[in-house]
Amino acid sequence: MIGKLLIANRGEIARRITRTCRDLGISPVAVFSDPDADAPHVREADAAVRLPGATPAETYLRVDALVAAATAAGADAVHPGYGFLSENADFARAVLDAGLTWVGPDPEAIAVMGSKVAAKRRMAAAGVPVLPDLDPVSATRFPLLVKASAGGGGRGMRVVRSRDDLAAQVAAARREAESAFGDGTVFCEPLLEDVRHVEVQVLADAHGTVWALGERECSVQRRHQKVIEETPSPAVRPEARHRLFDAATRAARAIGYVGAGTVEFLFTDDQRFHFLEVNTRLQVEHPVTEEVFGVDLVAWQLAIAEGERLPEHPPEPRGHAVEARLCAEDPAHDWRPSTGTLHRFRVPDGVRVDSGVADGSVVGVHYDPLLAKVIAWAPTRRAAIRKLATALDRTAVHGLVTNRELLVRALRHPAFAAGDTHTGFLDRHGLLAPPEVDVRPAALAGALALAEIRRTNLPLGWRNLPSQPQKTVFEFDGETVEVAYRHTRGGVVADPGTRVVSTARDEVVLERAGVRTAFPVAVHGDLVVVAGLAFTLVPRFPEPRAAVAAGATVAPVPGTVVRVSVEPGSVVEAGAELLVLEAMKMEHRVLAATGGTVVEVLVRPGRQVAAGDVLAVVEEART
Repeated sequence: MIGKLLIANRGEIARRITRTCRDLGISPVAVFSDPDADAPHVREADAAVRLPGATPAETYLRVDALVAAATAAGADAVHPGYGFLSENADFARAVLDAGLTWVGPDPEAIAVMGSKVAAKRRMAAAGVPVLPDLDPVSATRFPLLVKASAGGGGRGMRVVRSRDDLAAQVAAARREAESAFGDGTVFCEPLLEDVRHVEVQVLADAHGTVWALGERECSVQRRHQKVIEETPSPAVRPEARHRLFDAATRAARAIGYVGAGTVEFLFTDDQRFHFLEVNTRLQVEHPVTEEVFGVDLVAWQLAIAEGERLPEHPPEPRGHAVEARLCAEDPAHDWRPSTGTLHRFRVPDGVRVDSGVADGSVVGVHYDPLLAKVIAWAPTRRAAIRKLATALDRTAVHGLVTNRELLVRALRHPAFAAGDTHTGFLDRHGLLAPPEVDVRPAALAGALALAEIRRTNLPLGWRNLPSQPQKTVFEFDGETVEVAYRHTRGGVVADPGTRVVSTARDEVVLERAGVRTAFPVAVHGDLVVVAGLAFTLVPRFPEPRAAVAAGATVAPVPGTVVRVSVEPGSVVEAGAELLVLEAMKMEHRVLAATGGTVVEVLVRPGRQVAAGDVLAVVEEART
């Protein structure tokens, strides 16, 4: 019997596992890096052990430190969650060698599937359809995909369309894989475009029973990472579903799999499929399966680790579930990660929320940008999509740039409603760039709410002169927005065509063209969030700023320099790569804004930089 469980992970999955521990009467133990010292997953555990350091390599990727933490806390079992060391056979062996229970498959099964090249050979021998391997050095078939052998989640993955780019992309994939998984091994295979990503959840006990708990559609992706998942897939027909389940259970039996795992496939419109990989762990998107099948997969992982048997047949599915991953990143700016303080996080009732954050959480650069997963279940697919889109539309995430609006646009797109999705869905439908929107009404509402706050904070006997127009200046998405209003004896007068119905500190009601709209307002220092739009208040007398040299390229986000591609004297064109930053376990290319000559490079590989730091200076070419 498991009495105390060390959760060798962080964020939302650590909280998710803790929740099941509470239900089962198991004592959860957390681990935490220095940046995570005050994280929700630490506060919610019965005990917590510090992992000194900040980066994954110093903390959550250290086998010795995690096993020592389990021993020090008196844990008798370890759950790896997902990511980090969850698919590391050496970690599983170290846990077992320490006399602890490993909540996961046998280390040998992890090792076989951990090498994706070896895994494909094993699957082919078991009769599972696979794609051919291509040599990373001498490949001649393009386009191809470079993939990390030791991990997934889009990290260490690159699309290569010509031989000229192959060596550089393989090197970049190796660096990213080494950072994310501690193993820089990569391999190549043909790139199938406009296909679906479909996976099967398997659950197997140590007594020979293997369940196929439905398929999940995971085709809406960015940078090869899933964004929206659902079950069942709207594309898979009954005959193909039977073949998928048969292939997935054969894959599990071929490696003697025990526990929860996922067999992933590329699925084509003609109902054919090719093996991708076996994830020997719990998947991020497991909640949709739980909602449709009425099971707790974490509870089953723990029960199987204790030796329990699965019933002969799995439960029957009911209804439809859709999940969206809410991440701190900016889709309109090449998925630039967003860091800082999360001032407010609210999701409406009626949906499931698995989150790693709370009000006041600080999001840094060292870990994945996932903030939360929002999951909706309903009897039909249409109803589940509508419920999830509405919940996300009304979700408050203040202080960080997120993909929330993109998720809403994708869920409400006619092609998604029709089930016409594929791995290039977001790009094909032009969903990355936000639509043009008139932000002036929201800016006016923010200014009026600020005026209400100032008015209620004035000492007794003070008043504003009613005749003087008041101006408020905001910055929104890099642009200046100025609004004006005037207090009169008849009320507040603003833009022509706009009538101010009511004002309060947290809500302003405006009427335009006969339509009344309520604008919720939240103020966090200079940040003013109005109906989900984030404005930064520009002070009347701003502090002088240090001048930035003409042609200077500054860091768009805080991170670590992993490669410098130019040197003083290099001649570059606009859009050329100057250097590469790593933030939130992903690489981000920094490009030249203009063509010219590099006159100064101020950083080197390994250097930590803050947002706004000058990285290089390019002297614009004269025409």
